[in-house]
Amino acid sequence: MNEHDARRARGDRRPVVIFGAQMSASLARYCLAHDSPYQVAGFTLDRAYLRSQQYEGLPLWAFETLEERCPPADYRLLIPIGYHGINGVRRARYEDGKRRGYSFVSYISRRASVWPDLQLGENVLIYEHAIVQPFSRIGDNCIIRSGVHISHHCHVASHAFLAPAVAMGGAGRIGEQAFIGVGAVLRDRIRIAERSFIGAGAVVVQATQADAAYLGNPARRIDKSALQASSA
Repeated sequence: MNEHDARRARGDRRPVVIFGAQMSASLARYCLAHDSPYQVAGFTLDRAYLRSQQYEGLPLWAFETLEERCPPADYRLLIPIGYHGINGVRRARYEDGKRRGYSFVSYISRRASVWPDLQLGENVLIYEHAIVQPFSRIGDNCIIRSGVHISHHCHVASHAFLAPAVAMGGAGRIGEQAFIGVGAVLRDRIRIAERSFIGAGAVVVQATQADAAYLGNPARRIDKSALQASSA
């Protein structure tokens, strides 16, 4: 158990409900079961997508009426879903849960490298072998996948998604709802605008524009919007 998990667990023992019934939810449940102090009570999903009352042997509840089975006073949420709608779907479910009074857990793999004074939001997942150097900050509702390197003095704003093996130079900033694809490289002091889409393997050497999509080395803007690229 890392220090962040230990501090959180000492003060709050409420079980966790995970949003989703697909691979991202399955992965989050496995990680929490084997690498955290948190107990998973079940899963939740929008009623329109419910096809069963169970997922992976645990209860699966409708998100719209979750309070009837799992009131906010007794349960917490984790929303690990991906970058659909340039992270807008995850943001909407997170903000809905907040409005309804739920609090959220964060997960940091004990195989990740972080520092004790890391400024970390809620509903954040940091997977194995990720590195977050000193003086960096991560906002709420972010996903940091395996092998990501976030250098010193960086800021990852809320609702962002960093895919595996992203490398971020020092003092960079990633805006809200941005998506950074597998193996992308961001030079030092870069500014990635809100809702930017950075494709897999892109090398970003100049600031991006909001709602735009970028591919290549060096990365160049393409005709598709970020929303279109994230839905492809």
